[in-house]
Formats: sequence, C-alpha cells, structure tokens
Amino acid sequence: MTVYRGRFAPSPTGPLHAGSLAAALASWLDARAHQGQWLVRIEDVDVPRCVPGADTLILKQLADCGLHSDAPVVWQSRRVAHYEHALSQLHAQAWVYGCQCSRKAIESQWLAQGVLRERHQAWNYPGTCRHLHLTAESHGGGLAWRFRVEPGNVAWHDRWLGPQQQDVATEVGDFVLKRADGLWAYQLAVVVDDGLQGITDVVRGQDLADNTPRQMLLQRALGLPLPRYAHLPLVRDAQGEKLSKQQGAQALDTQDPLKCLNAAALHLGLAPQSGTVSDALLAWTRLIHSSHAKLKT
Repeated sequence: MTVYRGRFAPSPTGPLHAGSLAAALASWLDARAHQGQWLVRIEDVDVPRCVPGADTLILKQLADCGLHSDAPVVWQSRRVAHYEHALSQLHAQAWVYGCQCSRKAIESQWLAQGVLRERHQAWNYPGTCRHLHLTAESHGGGLAWRFRVEPGNVAWHDRWLGPQQQDVATEVGDFVLKRADGLWAYQLAVVVDDGLQGITDVVRGQDLADNTPRQMLLQRALGLPLPRYAHLPLVRDAQGEKLSKQQGAQALDTQDPLKCLNAAALHLGLAPQSGTVSDALLAWTRLIHSSHAKLKT
C-alpha cells in the first residue's frame, strides 16, 4: 500500500493569513487521519514577488500552530537542476516549443477579434508560435517555453468537488513552463516537486482547481504518478472576495495559536476546541479519521 504523503506549499510573498492557515490545517489533518506524512515546501520560483524573510515567518507561524513538516523543508529556488532535467525530457519528446509572444501581444490579438475576458481570467494562448520552430539560438534568447496541449477533456475525481473536467486546449491553450525572463513557471515546478517528493494527495483551495488538468497533462508526459486532489472552499472577506496577500489580507497573528486554529477549523466544518494546541489537533484528527465528515475520500 502506498504511504500517504501530503504537502503544504506556500509562496513567500508575505506572511500566512487566515485562508492559508485553513489550507495548511486541512492538509495536515488529512495526512494525520491517513497515518501519513505531511511536508512543507516553499514555492519561491517567482523570485520578484517573494518578500525577504517571509519564508522564515511562514515557518514560524506554522510552528506556533503545531504544524511541523515531517521531512526537511525544501525551497524551489534551490531545485533548478530538477526543472531543467524535466524540461529537457519534454523537449526530447516534442512536448514543448519556443514562444516569443508577450502577454500584451496575446491580449492585443484577442482584443482585435473583439474577444473579452472575465475578471481574473487569463488570456487563452492562441498558438501563434506553435509551428514557427523558434530556437533560443536563432532568436537570440528571450523565448518562453510552452507545453503543447492536445484537444480533448482532462477528467478527474476531486475528493471534495466530485467529478471534474476541463478542455485545456480550449480554455487555456499551450501553457508556459519557463518564462522568457528565465524564471520557472509554477505548473512545471509543482509537478516536478510533487513527483520527486512522492506526494500522493494534494489538499488545497478551490482557486487552484483549474490548475489540476494542466498538472495532470505534465504528470502524464513526464511519466509521474497522479496524486489525488481535494480542493476546499476558500476563506472570503466581507465583500465575498477570497483572502489573498495581493488584496491585502491581514497577516495571521499566532500569539494565540489556538484562536487561529479554531477559526481555521470552523471554516472546515470542525467544532472549536479548548485546551492546548496539541489537544485540539489530536481531537480534530480523531474526528476526521473516524468519519471523514469533511475531508472526503
């Protein structure tokens, strides 16, 4: 039987807020309820957005709340060689191609056709460079590298949301694995790290659900196992917007860790606990292990 391995993978763009603690607690409890392991990974590949010292603060906030990684914490910025190897493998299998299109150029192309997008929605890549056979040498560098998406639905069963599917070719298009500025894209880095760390279960917020089919395509192309996924309801502010660092969500004050954990647990449908942090975590673990009332199988 495969040993359960879950993970919490925050980006150090600021301290944890209430929403990120709810995701951390849910993934930790799910791992404990399955007698599995829980790992922490700092996803800092988007270097310009990272805040100095935020990674240290995040780890302290988690520790204050009794959430400790069962293996040494890893930083994506130190794992570039793994991403290079994966990209080379995809190159050899003709899954990737060079792209010279800027975001502005993609937007302009769609606007010229009268196509509009919804708020927060990214522009679907129209495949402009797909058949140009651009190379870094011929182009003088500065190319992004995109994954070649084939038509058809990608389907999966989400432990929380139930049956899901997406036509990635239509809704997203060929997506970036390495940016023109040399930075690694989230999609490739997370897939490579989940594979290398043996992650069997991913528990995270619903805002990341539409990333899942892209990650599944990469997992299949790289010959990696597909984890199970559970995408949980988001913590929202008074205006109904999801809490996020970009929107100025208040940093989590872990001077009273039990108060923070009780708020996160309440969002997950679990009753608040009294006593120590350890007592609370044990009580919630036992409840989930016995009933799986919220973190579904």
